[in-house]
Amino acid sequence: MTQQKDTFLDRLGRLLARTLQSESSGYQPYTPSDPETLLRTLQPGDILLVEGNQRISAAIKYLTQSTWSHAAIYVGDALPEDDAGGDRPRLVEVNLGEGCVAVPLSKYQTYNTRICRASGLMPEDRQHVVDFMISRIGIRYDMKNIVDLLRYFLPTPPVPVRWRRRMLAFGSGDPTRAICSSMIAEAYGEISYPILPEITLAPGRASAQSSYSREEILHIRHHSLYTPRDFDLSPYFQIVKPTLIYGFDYRSLNWAQDNQRPSTPEAEPEASQGDATPTGS
Repeated sequence: MTQQKDTFLDRLGRLLARTLQSESSGYQPYTPSDPETLLRTLQPGDILLVEGNQRISAAIKYLTQSTWSHAAIYVGDALPEDDAGGDRPRLVEVNLGEGCVAVPLSKYQTYNTRICRASGLMPEDRQHVVDFMISRIGIRYDMKNIVDLLRYFLPTPPVPVRWRRRMLAFGSGDPTRAICSSMIAEAYGEISYPILPEITLAPGRASAQSSYSREEILHIRHHSLYTPRDFDLSPYFQIVKPTLIYGFDYRSLNWAQDNQRPSTPEAEPEASQGDATPTGS
């Protein structure tokens, strides 16, 4: 078997990919999920949306007008343990420069994430989605498609709104190039599960949605045009929050005390006695 020659375009493509994957400094997640709770909550077939902090993430967030720049699918225990003794790979995702790979859940423990779960998914269809994603592991990103990479160096490209989503799929036409959600949408398309609904206009409802919104949704029937935010917006995917699924009591929270308020409950009765006029000014 002859080995393909490493061309200048291949080397340039890898350089651009590494640049786009460089992380921005100062990223602070609002509410990163506890890894153990996240693991207990996820079910095979669930989609994990991620707010990335890479250079390409900023471009995808802008083009999709969304918080979410990346999506991975949870496959549970379907993949074997890591031979090197690391965390078990439980997510399948498509990464720029790598292609389709399996990664551990701990990769995103310091990121803002959201779980999207297909509602009413039958066990056999859930397994089909998982098997489809696992079968795609190893698909590589063709680094010769320089156009696919260059467009992400303009996080705010001067293009009309209606063309932004198309920019994500522009290039070689391969849906697995850079947008991870494309392959997930293809997996759910295999079982005819809806993501965004077809547009139906009832009498008197024509103005309820802008003509641009209707046009955009009609355009994204093909899986290559789906983006991470579409799973969040879909009326057929449930948003599952690990902090709520196992019970949440707001009364158990420990709030930081204001410096001007009593630090202990015992001090409150004394403060309430006598003249109520504030002192010290």
